[in-house]
Amino acid sequence: MNTMPTITAVIVDDEANARLLLREMLKIACPAVQILAECPDLPQGVIAIRKLKPQIVFLDIEMPGQNGLQIMDFFGESEVDFSIIFVTAYHAYAIQAFKLNAVDYLLKPVQIQELEDAMARWIKRSGQSNVPQVRQALLPSPQRKIAVPSGNTIRFLDPAQVVFLKADNTYTEIMLLDGSKLVVSRTLKNFEEALQDHGSFIRCHKSYIVNSAHVRQLNKADGGSLLMQGNVDIPITLDRVQDLMDQMSMIRR
Repeated sequence: MNTMPTITAVIVDDEANARLLLREMLKIACPAVQILAECPDLPQGVIAIRKLKPQIVFLDIEMPGQNGLQIMDFFGESEVDFSIIFVTAYHAYAIQAFKLNAVDYLLKPVQIQELEDAMARWIKRSGQSNVPQVRQALLPSPQRKIAVPSGNTIRFLDPAQVVFLKADNTYTEIMLLDGSKLVVSRTLKNFEEALQDHGSFIRCHKSYIVNSAHVRQLNKADGGSLLMQGNVDIPITLDRVQDLMDQMSMIRR
């Protein structure tokens, strides 16, 4: 009877319960996996990876003050011989890039079948590292056009031409740089997910997404508002002001 060789792994996740759940699920999905270390943050994870040299790293994306996607900053191309399986509770977060580059990921709460499938794909690759695909997935994406349904046609919009989007019940109004407006039978949430790879867009209010490239002025009075290209005022909530400022080059004293 042939037994599967041991597969070594490291888990990096800030949630203790998540680490425990993944460890126990691996016992069922792939008993050949040996967990060498469980790390609560990225720095400890990097140390464990360098020291223990696992074949697989199960890596949480969102951790307090850290981003699992930053792992590539710690390793040169010549020193990577492990595979990464990302774990995330955020379906929209980088998932499109992962899909395009065939990078394995698991959505929280992790499902046993998805874990089994991910391990089966790794075994099928004969344990070959997927880090080149990970690096490709994390490259800044080109400004792809967005496909917007309009009646019996589909319009391909350049995101740079979009000034802002406004929710109107189950519809969304798209204001364009030339002053025209497009009304689409899609929710604002749909557009928020579609525009996540285009870094200039910010959900500034429950009813608005703005393109920061077309913000002319931030007004702090009366609860806060943005003066957009075309002299249109858009409300902005206080918790989103910093998101906007992070995209601007400030003139400091």
